[in-house]
Amino acid sequence: MSCRLTALALDAYDPARLARFWAGVLGREALEDAQGGVLLPGSGTQLGLRFVPRQVEKVGRNRMHLHLTSTTPDDQRRIVERALRLGAQHLDVGQLPEEGHVVLADPEGNEYCVIEPGNAYLAGCGLLGELTCDGTRDVGFFWAEALEWPLVWDQGLQTAIQSPRGGTKISWDGWDVAAVAPEHRNRLRFEVVLAAGDLTEEIERLTSLGATRLSAAGDGGVTLADPDGNEFHLGTPAS
Repeated sequence: MSCRLTALALDAYDPARLARFWAGVLGREALEDAQGGVLLPGSGTQLGLRFVPRQVEKVGRNRMHLHLTSTTPDDQRRIVERALRLGAQHLDVGQLPEEGHVVLADPEGNEYCVIEPGNAYLAGCGLLGELTCDGTRDVGFFWAEALEWPLVWDQGLQTAIQSPRGGTKISWDGWDVAAVAPEHRNRLRFEVVLAAGDLTEEIERLTSLGATRLSAAGDGGVTLADPDGNEFHLGTPAS
């Protein structure tokens, strides 16, 4: 493996406040970083979150959103109630009354769902069960190769990958992002770090898989875009 996914970066007006919210929801510790952001470290099986200071207006629905899991109806209710106390709000995205998941927005309007118990697809994935993304089937194949994670779902236009260790799944729903998404910066982005080898060689590997190099980053890393045009950051362990 030449690179590994370390975190999902979220642009935030107030990174400290948003980090406190998600730390309370997920039961994690928030750590300030040298770039003025706040990190909620992940683990070998759970995706990390990093909140980045950026005054970018939220335009429309995010292209990515999180799915939290629950073990019982009471557990789902407790997760929702805790989030509401911390500053979340209920959100109507057209879900039907008979659907069991609960749609919420965090204090800066980022959408996420608390999934009902008994969901076999997310069984054993942990509290942060899934990151689901607008995107084509092909971008799922790209990230499977880039991260060397196996495909765990490939039906119709939908794909999903998961670390060989298990944990948080990442899925794409088959939408052509270029056709449906407005032209603005994606407020949620992957942060990937070099796991082995040379940064230049890893950039060449990723571009050979379909990525596009966009620009150098101030921390010595590089900004690239996946085949759907979604920005992601590739850094070194030191960065």
